[in-house]
Amino acid sequence: MVQFHAEKISEHATRIYGLAGEQMYLVEGAQKAALIDTGSGAGSLRQYVESLTDRPVIVLVTHGHVDHAMGAPEFDTVYMSRKDDYIYVQHCELEVRKRFLSESPKFADVTEEEYIPVTPPDAFLDMEEGDVFDLGGISIEIYACPGHTRGSLCMLIREERTLITGDACNGFTFLFDAYSTGLSTYEKNLQELKSKTAGKFDRIYLSHGPGRDYPAVLLDEVLEVCEDIKNGNVDDVPFESRGRKAHLAKALSKEGGRLDGKIGNIVYNKERIAE
Repeated sequence: MVQFHAEKISEHATRIYGLAGEQMYLVEGAQKAALIDTGSGAGSLRQYVESLTDRPVIVLVTHGHVDHAMGAPEFDTVYMSRKDDYIYVQHCELEVRKRFLSESPKFADVTEEEYIPVTPPDAFLDMEEGDVFDLGGISIEIYACPGHTRGSLCMLIREERTLITGDACNGFTFLFDAYSTGLSTYEKNLQELKSKTAGKFDRIYLSHGPGRDYPAVLLDEVLEVCEDIKNGNVDDVPFESRGRKAHLAKALSKEGGRLDGKIGNIVYNKERIAE
């Protein structure tokens, strides 16, 4: 049986952990709540969220990947960028979901009945940069950062000065799939995100890794990695994920962090650096 667990991380935010360690965020205002991302769609996330808050819940999806969007069909009001419909449709396939969850040691505990039935993406409402969701004393502002996927969005909790980046920018940014942008395009988009959010946040919440706050400098570090890739100042560690081959820009220690102690990193396609 699938079980979620959560921790309160600020006055208004709760971090929820999914079956495979994916992290979602419940942000509560005085009138309603927003659930940012919905995990892989195994087990009733809606039932769990309703045990955490008595406010009406809307869902904001950072991007259409299997580990972020597949629990969304359980909810009544869901927002996601139309630009990620293409990847959501691919990842809806049950075998894709099972393949992702198979990496979790708890995969064997999932029964067939616990997989949430999917709906087509046109059941969701479109979301784009500039949208603002007022929860009552707490507001979430949307920023675009195409790269990881074409419709990747970041979400600023204005009053708590916190940026949630999904997978758009993290310590292991995937930028090697056919549907990702090229490196140079991503760097431009990330620089625009940095400029637009400058002075508006002090911490970052990520969707993967150890559950903790990350410093705002993460954006700068990933931008530095972009420049290092273009200049050839990289370790180029061979990387493979589900048969897809790429390179990791900066080598990792045995503990999993960068050898130089910095956080930002990119897995990229050498043939698409100039794109």
